[in-house]
Amino acid sequence: MDYQLLHTDGAARAGLITTDHGQIHTPIFMPVGTVGSVKGVHLRELKDDINAEIILGNTYHLYLRPGLDILERAGGLHKFNGFDRPMLTDSGGFQVFSLSGIRKLSEEGCEFRSHIDGSKHFFSPERVMDIERTIGADIMMAFDECPPGTADYSYARKSLDLTHGWMKRCWKRFNETEPKYGYKQALFPIVQGCVYKDLRQESARFMSDFGAEGYAIGGLAVGEPAEMMYEMIEVVNDILPTDRPRYLMGVGTPINILEAIERGVDMFDCVMPTRNGRNACLFTAEGIINMRNAKWADCFEPIDPMAHCFADVQYTKAYLHHLFKAKELLAMQIASIHNLAFYLWLVREARKQIMANNFGPWKRDMVEKLGRKL
Repeated sequence: MDYQLLHTDGAARAGLITTDHGQIHTPIFMPVGTVGSVKGVHLRELKDDINAEIILGNTYHLYLRPGLDILERAGGLHKFNGFDRPMLTDSGGFQVFSLSGIRKLSEEGCEFRSHIDGSKHFFSPERVMDIERTIGADIMMAFDECPPGTADYSYARKSLDLTHGWMKRCWKRFNETEPKYGYKQALFPIVQGCVYKDLRQESARFMSDFGAEGYAIGGLAVGEPAEMMYEMIEVVNDILPTDRPRYLMGVGTPINILEAIERGVDMFDCVMPTRNGRNACLFTAEGIINMRNAKWADCFEPIDPMAHCFADVQYTKAYLHHLFKAKELLAMQIASIHNLAFYLWLVREARKQIMANNFGPWKRDMVEKLGRKL
């Protein structure tokens, strides 16, 4: 993987990532394809309507279903789902956090029970690297623990020590194994440390020493105040190498994304565009729309001309309102595609403004609009 930092405007960055499956223009938003698909969205729509340059897969879910045997026999996730552009896999670390009721942590790894059938499994750093090799994403994430945003210092300290120990083992396993499908893979370490400045600084320095091809910031947007999240981003990015991409995991709202871009983040993912879309919540350049509200019943304006994504039709607010009221599945599909297209429009527009040295004023105007409920 290669990264070029092309331009900066303050701390905001425009860059280019090149992988064996294609290029990624940063800042970038990555649609989440948890089980190998982005919910309700065809690959044709991802590529032609939304123009997603990279999507995300979930190691925990893909490991459980369809399973590694199927994925390897298919030739990896790219061949299995047909997406021939770059892909990234997380490590299952967030599931270690979210499945707290059915898992046991140790220095060796994490024992957990499947949410599907209750069967017992074990993830070690070495096992996770092997799983991600089999899935075959262009960018692999290191195995980490994601502590709650409200964790006390003692818990955060122990969690960070665990993550750092696992990272050493991930790095060793990654470098003693080879990709399975004839193209290169990169491994990103994940900076943790909860909301404690000294732990975040320690973790950023520790992870930077590996000389990886990119770095992730994890453990944010998990219950802590937004301003604290922004502070931690600044703390970490003051230390991470400037010549490598920075990925803020699982974040977030359009405003969160613009605030993080202003602080030097390059890559984002979040389930919010599709999850909110399925629940009739649309993001637009003028604010947030609840498509079930009666006020849209006779509004024949396009959903959002700024992020228009359907090549052969212009859906109106009135039509989409009708579909949601009628409980048509098409409503959830249109809203999901629109929201993904809007997120990608937003990061591409941010990139244009960075290149034009106008990001700050544009961002302030956009943040004021994006927070409105229409």
